[in-house]
Amino acid sequence: MSNGLTAKEISRLKGEGFIFQRDKEHFVCRVITVDGNLKPREVKKLADISEKYGYGYISFTSRLTVEIPGIKYEKVEKVKRELEKVGLYPGGTGPKVRPITSCKGTVCKFGLMDTQMLNRKIHDRFYLGWNNVILPHKFKIGVGGCPNNCAKPNLNDFGIIAQRKPKLDYEACAGCKKCRVEDVCKVGAVKRVDEKITIDFDKCNNCGLCIEECHLNAVKIDKEGVKIFIGGKWGKFPKIGEPLKGIHTEEEALNIIEKAILYYKANGIPGERFGEMIDRIGFNEVEKELLSDDILEQKEEILKNKTGGEAAISSSC
Repeated sequence: MSNGLTAKEISRLKGEGFIFQRDKEHFVCRVITVDGNLKPREVKKLADISEKYGYGYISFTSRLTVEIPGIKYEKVEKVKRELEKVGLYPGGTGPKVRPITSCKGTVCKFGLMDTQMLNRKIHDRFYLGWNNVILPHKFKIGVGGCPNNCAKPNLNDFGIIAQRKPKLDYEACAGCKKCRVEDVCKVGAVKRVDEKITIDFDKCNNCGLCIEECHLNAVKIDKEGVKIFIGGKWGKFPKIGEPLKGIHTEEEALNIIEKAILYYKANGIPGERFGEMIDRIGFNEVEKELLSDDILEQKEEILKNKTGGEAAISSSC
C-alpha cells in the first residue's frame, strides 16, 4: 500500500473516522457535529486544523458531519488531539449506528418539535452508547420536524417525522364563505361540503397548520407526537420507508429505536440493510415485534454477540 500502510491499518483508521482518499496518500477526517450545530470556537478549530494539517478547506456531508481532507498518516494523532481541545471527535463509519441527522425544526416556523434536542438524545443514547454494537450493516436515523420532509427521514433505516393531528368540531363550524382552515391546508385535505368543513384524513399529513386557525375553534388538536418510518434508504437502490401504526411520543420513539437495533442485530444477515431484512421477513412481522417489548427480554443475549446478524436466538426474534 502507499506510504507502507497495510490494509488492516487503513481499515482501523476508517473505523476511527479517518477515510483513505482516492490519491492513496492522504486521509479525510470525518468530524461528528452531534446535531448539525457548531460553536464559533469549534469552527475556528476546524479551520485551523485544515490549514495546518489539511488542504485548507472543510466540507459538509449530507449527514451533518464535517470533513477535513488532506491529512497525512503521520498527522492523524495530532489531529485527534487538536479536536479534543474543543470537545470534537472523528467517527461516523462502519456497520453500526451512524451519525444522526435532523432538520432545523428547532428554529423553523414549520417545526412541530425541537428536532435538534431529540437528535442529541438519540446521539447520546445510540451513537455514543451503542458505538461498540456491531450490526449487519450501517444503520441511519433521521429526524424531521414536520411533514415537509426536508431532511428526508423516511429515506433512512429509521425515520422520525413530527406530527400534529387535527380534530374537527363539526358543530362549531359556521360555514363561513371564506374559510381560513381550508385556505391554509397545503394538501387539499380540508374541503367545505354543504357549507361545513370536512377533513379527509387519508389526505391529511398531520402538519398542524390548520389547528387553531378557525376563529370559532372548529379545528383543535387531537394528538401530537411523531410518525415512525422503517426500512428506508438512499443510494443505488433507493427505498422509501414504511410507517408504523399510530403516532408515538418521543420517549416511545427512543424505545422503538432500541428494539429496531436489537431486532436488526439478531435477524439481519451480514451485509444486509435494515430495509432488505424487513422485505425478507415481512413488514407486518417486524412491525409486530417493534410495537411489543418481547425483543427487550433478549437484549442481553443479543448484545453478547460481537458480530452483527448472527445471533439467531429464536424464531420470533
